[in-house]
Amino acid sequence: MNSLSVILKIGIGLVTSKLLAVFVGPSGMALVGNLRNFLTSLESISTLGFQNGIIKYTAENGKNENQLKKIIATVFICLLCIAIILSCVLYFFATFWSKEIFGNNFDYAIVFKALALGLPWYAISVFMLSVINGLGQFKKVIWINIIGNAIGLLVSIGMILQYKTLGALLSLVISPGLMFCVTFYFINKEINFFKTIRLHQFDFQIIKNLSSYSLMALVSSVLGPLVFLAIRKNVIEIVGLEEAGFWETITRISTYYMLFVTTILSVYFLPKLAVAKNNLETKKVFWSFYKTILPVFIIGLTVIYFLRFFIVNLLFTNLFLPVTTLFFWQLTGDVLKVASLILGYQFFAKKLTIAFIISELFSLAVLYFSSLYFINEFGIQGIVMAQAFDNFIYLLVLCVYFRKSLF
Repeated sequence: MNSLSVILKIGIGLVTSKLLAVFVGPSGMALVGNLRNFLTSLESISTLGFQNGIIKYTAENGKNENQLKKIIATVFICLLCIAIILSCVLYFFATFWSKEIFGNNFDYAIVFKALALGLPWYAISVFMLSVINGLGQFKKVIWINIIGNAIGLLVSIGMILQYKTLGALLSLVISPGLMFCVTFYFINKEINFFKTIRLHQFDFQIIKNLSSYSLMALVSSVLGPLVFLAIRKNVIEIVGLEEAGFWETITRISTYYMLFVTTILSVYFLPKLAVAKNNLETKKVFWSFYKTILPVFIIGLTVIYFLRFFIVNLLFTNLFLPVTTLFFWQLTGDVLKVASLILGYQFFAKKLTIAFIISELFSLAVLYFSSLYFINEFGIQGIVMAQAFDNFIYLLVLCVYFRKSLF
């Protein structure tokens, strides 16, 4: 069922990518990439990086009704306040954000005003989806993703056809907020949501318990996209806006096939790691991933490499054919990334906050400084080479750190 969901999402992504290629071109694709990186950081701040912590504590307290109500009420009240504050900052400083993200040559302040209106709805929908996931309702999580992707497709088609680049940017900020209606429908089947939200249920200890997850998620989900934003600015300055669009293109392709792994990890393997009681049980989870998921992923990427010209022509246009030169290093880096992902999830499952932050900061530093060197030496290929190098170093670090649970 998860595979069906991912295939549908990829199919939707193919249509969206083709629309972007035809109506906005490589330079417009670069602007979309800038906004996507900004949104990733903003969305993590708006949810305080609580998602993995919510999944863990909901899974552990699913049968403890009183504690579950406290968790839901506390997180809901906290996230709503944060989202409202962020929305005000976005709305009243929309012109500033437009210049920061898109540069002085583009005036897309309306995008950030639309984002301000949709952000609270998005934050709450992410929270509700995490609760459903923690309750073990995997099929409902997948159905929410399927319906949400379908809504996103319809919004993207309408907006891109009507407003071209502006429409592409608006669709990115509008679609996530519409997920609220879908998640609310499904969570209400599990619990009476609004009756659960009571101010007296607020428990600061829960926020304290979740703070370690918040720190971990904010480091990776806020600093990570900001580093990518800085790298993209370097790419634009050194090799040009169009080349930056080619990097965004290969990143979009990577995002599609990576969905197979990331969704299975968050929906299935993270809860397994969270309840693993010792190194032996953790080792079984690690190796079940390496024996079942990783080999299939490698085979799939091998097929993608040999079909790269067909894929680029199918998804985009002839203007994007230079992207085919980026496939080898991108796919190599993604294999290394997937091999390290399952190990990285152990940080969240066992609340290894300090270790995670140190490893993440180290990885981001390696990525940023290696990208400066490789881009100057190899042009646009240098950025995917830098990503592959960073993923290799990160995998080695995690293998050493988790050696007792791995070997």
